[in-house]
Amino acid sequence: MNLIYETTIRAADAGDMEGIRAIRNRAIEQTTALWTETPQSPAEATAWLAAHLARGSAFVAEAGGEVAGFATYGPWRPLDGYRHTVENSVYVREDRHGLGIGSALMTTVIAAAREAGHHVMVAGIEAGNTSSIRLHERFGFEHAGTIREVGTKFGRWLDLTIMRLPLA
Repeated sequence: MNLIYETTIRAADAGDMEGIRAIRNRAIEQTTALWTETPQSPAEATAWLAAHLARGSAFVAEAGGEVAGFATYGPWRPLDGYRHTVENSVYVREDRHGLGIGSALMTTVIAAAREAGHHVMVAGIEAGNTSSIRLHERFGFEHAGTIREVGTKFGRWLDLTIMRLPLA
């Protein structure tokens, strides 16, 4: 039985770490969305989330008292000249796909980055992830290009599609 709960989008807090980590680790273990094969430890997840909490750049979708998805934005590249550009991430728990949670999270993360004064949001998406590409297109992201065979996972080379959204 699939229960449908009302979903609330809110700023993440430290108590969301395990729910977010479970979603990230599933993506690491089973998809090409995150280009690593090493699951995130609790200590790594705590540090990763703390950096986003300090920036105010992490959001969760909560349904039935559980984390059903999350979205973040963070620095695109570490050099000072890129300080006005951020990269987004949006993940929805597998059993919550198709319920509009990704769109709700995308709306929130874009609005927060705009409010913070960022100029451009970038998305780096594995080129075969058509659902993520379509989601970004619906929000006005444009294709900036695809870089062939720049990553590897599960014994195969992966292409990276770069998309961008002007925020200013």
